[in-house]
Amino acid sequence: MASDGSDQLGGLDEPFRAFFDMQGEAMREMMGQFLPAKALADWSKSGIAASDAQEFAKVAREIQSMWFEFMSERTQAKGDSANPFDPAQWLTLAQGMAKQMPQPPLEAAQKLASDTMAVWQGVMGSFLGSAGGKDAVAADALPRKDRRFAAEEWRAHPAFTLLHQTYLMMAEYFIGAAKKVEGIAPEKRKQLEFATTALVEAMSPDNFILTNPVVLKRTIETKGQNLLKGMRHLINDLKRGQLTHTNAEAFELGVNLAATPGKVVHETPLYQLVQYSPSTEQVFEVPLVIFPPWINRFYILDLTPKKSFIKWAVDQGITVFVVSWKSADASMKDVVWDDYIRAQIDAIDTVRARLDVPSVHAIGYCVAGTTLAATLAVLARRGEADKVKSATFFTAQVDFEKAGDLKHFIDDGHLDMIKSLSADGYLDGRYLAATFNSLRGKDLIWNYVVNNYLLGEDYPAFDLLHWNGDVTNLPAKWHADYLCDLYRDNRLVVPDALSADGTPIDLTQVKTPSYVQAGREDHIAPAESVWRITEHFKGPLTFLLAGSGHIAGVVNPPSAGKYQYWTGDSEANSLDEFVAGATEHPGSWWPHWLAWLEGQDAKRVTASGKRKPGGKGDHVIEDAPGRYVKTR
Repeated sequence: MASDGSDQLGGLDEPFRAFFDMQGEAMREMMGQFLPAKALADWSKSGIAASDAQEFAKVAREIQSMWFEFMSERTQAKGDSANPFDPAQWLTLAQGMAKQMPQPPLEAAQKLASDTMAVWQGVMGSFLGSAGGKDAVAADALPRKDRRFAAEEWRAHPAFTLLHQTYLMMAEYFIGAAKKVEGIAPEKRKQLEFATTALVEAMSPDNFILTNPVVLKRTIETKGQNLLKGMRHLINDLKRGQLTHTNAEAFELGVNLAATPGKVVHETPLYQLVQYSPSTEQVFEVPLVIFPPWINRFYILDLTPKKSFIKWAVDQGITVFVVSWKSADASMKDVVWDDYIRAQIDAIDTVRARLDVPSVHAIGYCVAGTTLAATLAVLARRGEADKVKSATFFTAQVDFEKAGDLKHFIDDGHLDMIKSLSADGYLDGRYLAATFNSLRGKDLIWNYVVNNYLLGEDYPAFDLLHWNGDVTNLPAKWHADYLCDLYRDNRLVVPDALSADGTPIDLTQVKTPSYVQAGREDHIAPAESVWRITEHFKGPLTFLLAGSGHIAGVVNPPSAGKYQYWTGDSEANSLDEFVAGATEHPGSWWPHWLAWLEGQDAKRVTASGKRKPGGKGDHVIEDAPGRYVKTR
């Protein structure tokens, strides 16, 4: 019997453990006092003017006072004193992951030692050879490059050059060792590789004050004001339990986000249905209903007017409806898979009845696309498939065998943690936001730790990041079932293994014309996983591969002139075969989709009556974007 690998994951050798302990201590200083008094004293002795030293001391006292006040409030506060969304928890997570690192074999350790010596010799040689060591080493002279260390300050002194070059070398070593560990299942090796990557990203020297020369320089220039400002940012994030990415005051729903004119025309306890006002005199007869993922706010498809897919679709003459899911609360503790499928069928029937049309076009984005596939299977089994003229899937998976990094969060430990965080029947959206951020920790966690907390920079006004931080709570029961039934057990692709509203689900019964879009760099719904839908649906299907990832690959308006897309043989035997014969096209894929949609039914009618929501005699509930999207 093969070993489970536990005897090979004994921990790090002492030199490596010392490296992580040093970084951990630096992080604790950052989370606590930000700037140690000893460092201030040392700087004062090394030539900082007495007046500047006094300023530093004043700032240090303010920082310390702010921190003590915050900790006092937290100690006295009732309820949840241990915030599971505390940004500091990422350090604890990373240190725990270190214990799983494989014990390096002798030859690997010897190679690490020789590589370390080569780094030291190379760096020192570069310094000695550059104007007597007085000038910064040229970036091209260093063996390892990373944009985190692009600033000249990382090359201006041999200590910082050695530090970041040694770190990059060790990161390569750790990740490489995780990839090669033997005696464990392939999925466990992938999980270990993911954990190791998260660890080395967390331990990067640019994340800590005392090992980041750019932060040290900024601190001296501002007399510590950057750290004071950073402490305010940190405390605010700790209070709200979420890492801040953008200036929330720069945006207002219905004003400069989700501002496409329309009305809420239907409402249930689970969703609101928004209909948008036409901007053309003639519109397609078949309307479009969009199902966005309930794990996010729907306005990812209605950002600023220049980026809005919804506005663009309306301007092309499409009568557009979108479902706005309600953020879960305790009243939704019993909501399950069946409820979301019933909601999608209800929305389809509501649109059909409202406009007196036999069928609709439907779009399902991400998890709502997964549910749309199940909805189509239910309708097919009931003999009602003709209610949906065509279906479009944005980065949606039905076969989860190759579902990517999110599969690292479905082991028993994570499922137990989700259960412990869902005592009131719903999962706080901040947990899911933290999970998605961890998939790109370097960009979405540690980059902001440096900018927000250490450099004390102002938050940018970035619409996409604002949406990313506008979290949605999830019904806990359904979320757990989703992770188990789909991600872990992959039951959706087994005919009749799952059912909804009393109807067994068999994806092979779906014959609805379908358009399937995948993102080439998607780390949430990998293109290889999205491709699998072509192996289950039996109707005519067009597959398109878009440049970029899960969001930018979808939200790519023609006016931006960005990225590209590939078309090819949608009946190919594999994604690799599709790519090998595909044709690349520059820019947005939206016009290609519009041409495909028009190919399903090109008939147009006058935009009158209930095609104009809120007109004479038309009862509506409220203006778009509605209440649900604004409810935390």
